[in-house]
Amino acid sequence: MLYQMEWQLRFERYTPDTSEVFNDVDGEEKKVLLRGHSQKLAIAFALLNTSKWSTIRIITNIRMSRECHTYTALISGIFGREIVVRDRSRFHCFRNGECTCGEYW
Repeated sequence: MLYQMEWQLRFERYTPDTSEVFNDVDGEEKKVLLRGHSQKLAIAFALLNTSKWSTIRIITNIRMSRECHTYTALISGIFGREIVVRDRSRFHCFRNGECTCGEYW
């Protein structure tokens, strides 16, 4: 499912933001590391295991990265799902490709 999501994101001209990956690896390896972010895995799991009308709710004890924020917004628009993420500091409610935080977090 993760690969299917990335494939659909390519049509939206999405490119992963590797600026927050601080590991000493090349660009392609950074993209692989981003694929393993817990929020992305949780969204893929939820898309596979919930009805297409239900809201996806994710709670995490770490701050959401800029990359995951952009990714989640695009996924909410592509799949037509509402995704609510509670991170360390606030709630993010994604609908139709936009977040209620107004890109302020």
